[in-house]
Amino acid sequence: EVQLVESGGGMVQPGGSLRLSCAASGFTFSSYDMSWVRQAPGKGPEWVSAINTGGDRIYYADFVKGRFTISRDNAKNTVYLRMNSLKPEDTALYHCARSGITGLGGTDYWGQGTQVTVSS
Repeated sequence: EVQLVESGGGMVQPGGSLRLSCAASGFTFSSYDMSWVRQAPGKGPEWVSAINTGGDRIYYADFVKGRFTISRDNAKNTVYLRMNSLKPEDTALYHCARSGITGLGGTDYWGQGTQVTVSS
């Protein structure tokens, strides 16, 4: 059974930082691209970032470029999202997803998500 378990969310002031983690199990993690998607209250899901199996091809949505960094550790079956310079509009439930290198339509499994709230 594919399982994706996110952690690391919380409440932070504008300009702050968080690092999200996603522990994967139930599949061969190193064989799959991974991504992060988010969904704010009352809005549809947004693709945020993706990383290929080897970690050498990385993609970001324009609204996070220069602020967020995706990475992965295949030995630990974990994908990360480092988020700096957080803005109130980054407030959302953040999910890690399997696949999704081409965007939301390419994902097949999502975790339950971890809440990120950016507020003063």
